[in-house]
Amino acid sequence: VQLQASGGGLVQAGVSLRLSCAASGGTFSNYVMGWFRQAPGKEREFVAVISWSSSTYYADSVKGRFTISRDNAKSTVYLQMKSLKPEDTAVYYCAADFSPRVARLSSTANSYDFWGQGTQVTVSS
Repeated sequence: VQLQASGGGLVQAGVSLRLSCAASGGTFSNYVMGWFRQAPGKEREFVAVISWSSSTYYADSVKGRFTISRDNAKSTVYLQMKSLKPEDTAVYYCAADFSPRVARLSSTANSYDFWGQGTQVTVSS
């Protein structure tokens, strides 16, 4: 499956931004979808994950500010980000975990089979 992330940009602290990730080449409902991010000089970190039935799980650092959702008809997963902070600055990656039977909500990057190219989010103070 191919993943194309979009929606990043340069924003001021406190505003909202929505990222999108369009999937193609596979049966979208077979995949658990996740968002990760990587800041300069840091390791890639988990942000949020959503199952094919829309169960979700978030990193503590974004809980209450970010919302992950998916539209299976459009084969797209979204990450709505509110109250952005400078520490949210990173390249954001979407990822797909082939999990057709078990809703495995993994926060581990190694669990994911496919990755998008990333979209840059820069939050200025």
